[in-house]
Amino acid sequence: MSRLRLSLACWNYDRTRALLEGRIRPDGIDLTYLDMPVEETFFRMLRHQEFDVAELSLSSYTVSLSRPERPFIAIPVFPSRFFRHSCIYVNAGSGIREPKDLIGKKVGNPEYQMTAPVWIRGILQDEYGVPVDGVTYRTGGEEAPGRPEKIKLDLPPRIKVQPIGPADTLAAMLRDGAIDALYTARMPSTYRTAPERVKRLFEDYMEVEQAYFRKTRIFPIMHTVAIRRSLYEQHPWIAMSLYKAFAAAQRETYDDLDVTAALKAMLPWLTKHVEDARKLMGDDYWPYGFAPNRETLATFLRYHHEQGLSKRLLAPEELFAPETLESFVI
Repeated sequence: MSRLRLSLACWNYDRTRALLEGRIRPDGIDLTYLDMPVEETFFRMLRHQEFDVAELSLSSYTVSLSRPERPFIAIPVFPSRFFRHSCIYVNAGSGIREPKDLIGKKVGNPEYQMTAPVWIRGILQDEYGVPVDGVTYRTGGEEAPGRPEKIKLDLPPRIKVQPIGPADTLAAMLRDGAIDALYTARMPSTYRTAPERVKRLFEDYMEVEQAYFRKTRIFPIMHTVAIRRSLYEQHPWIAMSLYKAFAAAQRETYDDLDVTAALKAMLPWLTKHVEDARKLMGDDYWPYGFAPNRETLATFLRYHHEQGLSKRLLAPEELFAPETLESFVI
């Protein structure tokens, strides 16, 4: 019996490398793994549906569920997770010393609907009293001009979003004081090139993020894995086949991080880092699957709705192929 040939667009992560290198093969599937940065993957999948399966922004995917055609369906695999307190940058001359100083300021977001700013805005509102509609958002390219929203948005009037100029970049505007702060996924170049003018809001971000996890038990999810819905409807078995393969690839990475005879990643104190993560977050500190992530997903969906990106509050169960919400038991 021939195997189904599918394309997968995904970055080169340690937790997916077994799929990239072919050591793990999804049941019944021959996978062509296209290794590319997330911005390219998201753009090509959201605009043109070029791939059968793709890593996808959790926010962009959630926005797509409100479209009549609902072009994608996801599986509960999360190749990217990131605490985002470290990703709030401020201009040193803006007068921003603590989170509440952001109120009334001009804040850059490469795209308003990006997952990282959704989490940042939600955390700032929940934990620090900075309302989502308490700032003016400026959107556009971080390092190169001309970045539009990948998905057309219909936001409530209370949320003020304005594009930057066609020749402007957010990194330069932050350095020059044209914006007061920047919520982003990638570190802006001007944090390195102009350190006297561009600072982090939380320079002690690791301690702040660990305290946030202790309080909330949330490790923010950035990306999921989405299948073209038309393909899934034709071959519904592929959702579980792909889920199992991604989970097996991740288990291989967990095993690699346990090795102490030689370090498999270029971090001098890797073993201590792993031990600390397990002590704080448990053995499965990067969980896949629906049940262990339900509350994190519910928080994200609340933020998404509160920020005008979802017309109604979605339930976490609505995000994924239904057969991936449970598993067989022997």
